[in-house]
Amino acid sequence: MLPDKVFLLFIWVFSLCVLINHGAFATLSPSKKKGNKAPKELKVKTGPQPANVYDRDLVQGEPSARDIIVENAAYFEDTTQKLFEGKVLGFVTPWNNHGYDVAKTWGPKFDYVSPVWLQVLRKGPKQYEIGGVHDIDDGWVKDVKKAGSIINNRVVPRVLFDKFTDRDFSQLLTYPEERTIVAKLLLATIRKHKFDGIVLEVWSQLAARVEDNYLVGLVEEICNTLTASSYDCILVIPPARKETYDLFSRKHFESLVHTVTAFSLMTYDFSSVQRPGANAPLYWVRNAVQHICPDGAENVREKRSKILLGLNMYGSDFTPNGGQPIVAHEYLALLKHLKGHLTYDEHDVENFFEVKTSNGRHMVFYPTLFSIDERLKLARELGTGISIWELGQGLDYFYDLF
Repeated sequence: MLPDKVFLLFIWVFSLCVLINHGAFATLSPSKKKGNKAPKELKVKTGPQPANVYDRDLVQGEPSARDIIVENAAYFEDTTQKLFEGKVLGFVTPWNNHGYDVAKTWGPKFDYVSPVWLQVLRKGPKQYEIGGVHDIDDGWVKDVKKAGSIINNRVVPRVLFDKFTDRDFSQLLTYPEERTIVAKLLLATIRKHKFDGIVLEVWSQLAARVEDNYLVGLVEEICNTLTASSYDCILVIPPARKETYDLFSRKHFESLVHTVTAFSLMTYDFSSVQRPGANAPLYWVRNAVQHICPDGAENVREKRSKILLGLNMYGSDFTPNGGQPIVAHEYLALLKHLKGHLTYDEHDVENFFEVKTSNGRHMVFYPTLFSIDERLKLARELGTGISIWELGQGLDYFYDLF
C-alpha cells in the first residue's frame, strides 16, 4: 500500500497528464508557459542622442548584431560637429531620397555635395545639350548650402557623357571647337542654377580607348574653363587594379593635379560575384593612393589633399546563386537572422557575417562603424580627403564619425 500523501500526488500527476493530452491547456500562450518565454522585441533607438557613437562605445571590431539593430538610427544631436579634418564629398542620387535629407541634416560635415543629375548629350556636329535638368531641385540646393554655410560648402552635380557613340567621342576629342562648346555649355548650366562647379565622370569611359593626350586635353579644357570663373572641377578616377593597373597612373595624376580641384578616387567594388569578398580591403585602398602619389613624391601632402579617398556606404550580399549590392534596410533585414557578433577580417579590415534564411545562405559584407573609422584613420595618415558613395545608403549613426 502507498502512503496517503504519495497516493494523492500520484493521482494529481496522472490527472494533469490526461488534461494536457486532451488539450485542456491549449489556450495558454507560449509566453505563459514556465521556461518558454517569448523573445522580447528589440527597442530600436532613433533620432538625436546626447552622446556620439564613440562615447556610446559602439566603435568595436566585432560589433553585435543586436547593438547595430538597436543603435543604427540614433545619432549625435550636434549634427554640425565636423570631426574629419580633410575635405569630404558626398554623392546624392534621385533613386535614394534619404540622401537628400542626409545632405541637409549633416550639412556642415560635407564640403562638397554632388547630386547625380546631369548628362552631356551630343545632338550633332557642334551641337550639345545638358540632360537631366528635370531632376534639378533649386530649393534643395539652397537648403543644402544654407545647412553647410558654416564651412562654405559647395554643390557640385555629377556630369557624365551619355549615349555617346565612338564617332561622337572621336569628334569631341579631335576638334578643339567641339570641346570648347561643351565647356561653355557646362559653365552656363552652372551659372543658371547657381551651382559651385561639377564632378566630371569621363575618365573610366575613355581611358585605354583613346590616346592619353586627347583625354587629358578634354579634362583640361573643361576644368580650366570652370576654374577660371572660380568654379570647382572634380574628376572621378578609377583605382589601380591588377587587370587595369595604369588606367589612371601617376603620370596622369601629375599632369592634372594643378588643373582639377580634386580627384574622387573610386576605392570600392574590389570584390564581385566571381570573386566574393570585402568591398574595399584597407591595404588595397592604401595602395590605390600610393600608386598615383607615392610617399616620396614632391609636395606629397599638398597633392594628396586633392585626393578624395572613396568610401562605400553600401554592401554586398553573396549567395550560392550569385550576389547583389545592398543598402541599409536590406542589410538590417539580413542582420536580424544573426545571433551574436559580426566577424572581423584582420587582413581586409572589414566585417562580415554569414546567415541562413528561407532564401538560402548569405555572406554579407557591409560597412560598420569600425571599418569606416579605420578608413578615416588611413585618410588622416595619408593626408587625403573622403568621397562617399553615397549619402543615404548607409546607417544614420555613420555620420557621427565625420
